Amino acid sequence: MTETISGRLVLDDGEAVGHLHVDDDGRIAAIEPAGTAPRDALVVPGFIDVHVHGWGGHDAMGGSEALAGLARALAARGVTSFLPTSVTASFEKLTRFADSVREWIPGAPSDGAEPLGFNMEGPFLAEKKKGAHPADLLRHPEELDDERLATFVEGLRIITIAPELRGAPNLIRRLAKRGVKVSLGHSAATMPESRAGYDAGAVTTTHLFNAMSGVVHREPGLALAALLDDAVWVELIADTLHVDPDLWPLIWNLKPAERVLLVSDAIALAGGGISRGMLGELEVRVDGDMVTLVEGGNLAGSVTAMDLELRNVVRAGIPLVAAVRAAATNPAALLGLDDRGRLAPGQRADLVELDADSFAVRRVMRAGEWIVPAQDR
Repeated sequence: MTETISGRLVLDDGEAVGHLHVDDDGRIAAIEPAGTAPRDALVVPGFIDVHVHGWGGHDAMGGSEALAGLARALAARGVTSFLPTSVTASFEKLTRFADSVREWIPGAPSDGAEPLGFNMEGPFLAEKKKGAHPADLLRHPEELDDERLATFVEGLRIITIAPELRGAPNLIRRLAKRGVKVSLGHSAATMPESRAGYDAGAVTTTHLFNAMSGVVHREPGLALAALLDDAVWVELIADTLHVDPDLWPLIWNLKPAERVLLVSDAIALAGGGISRGMLGELEVRVDGDMVTLVEGGNLAGSVTAMDLELRNVVRAGIPLVAAVRAAATNPAALLGLDDRGRLAPGQRADLVELDADSFAVRRVMRAGEWIVPAQDR
């Protein structure tokens, strides 16, 4: 055994004070209860952020250098795996984004979060619920023919589609057959239109409640369809701004614990100390913890990292085990990964050591190697 990490270990079924042993192959060898282990350290599986546009001045659509900077910046916040995520752009720019991620992945830095492919948020979004996406670049799913689809599908893990758009059910079926996880979002869909999208093969939901038809007593829409379908995942941006914390218990009460996903939806301005910049084609500004469009004032992603979201939901009363599941275990399951996302023997040793009181990241391990050592915090 090459490494032993001690503290409050967050396991599948609860917490255990003890030691976690890592073998020289970078996997968890054993977990040993020990009442003498330090209780000020909280040890959790590495976070998996499946919806992140940038961090620390690094834009996911900015090419290989930006992607490398993004991977390292996310690692410092406890993220050990991620999906660089695009915003709505022209088909040509989205093709370049897909190509850049695919070309970069083989040489991605080992001291950063591991890329697992990429996520596309747009352009198949409803104009009524476009949020921080430019209306003139939105497209209908029927415009994506097989030739153009072939330029995107390799490495595409998640894509957002509004189910009420022309051609949406057909495109959802085509993508699902190719193994892409379709997420419903940025949508004004009715309840029947939403259910039709899930029936066609969509399996998850982009930032629940935000930019979607909601829970209205005479006009139920996508949010309610997602909450009532036990089979589908839902994303939550737990920055306290996108969704009021008083609603968070409702999500966990209605959804199976294994179907909630914490996502940052962070943009390049996050963590960079810059108050104004661009999100795709649109200018945004940061005011405290809030980022909005300069023109129109819509929320435009977040500037909150996964470690803070974990802290937020726990302080809002969500059980720690359920919160950790949403940050690590459930994203792994969504992507079909069975080698990470849990603290258990045989799992890859992707883990985060947090301060048990503040939830501040102390150090981060990826595949048995410390990529954020304690002295670099």
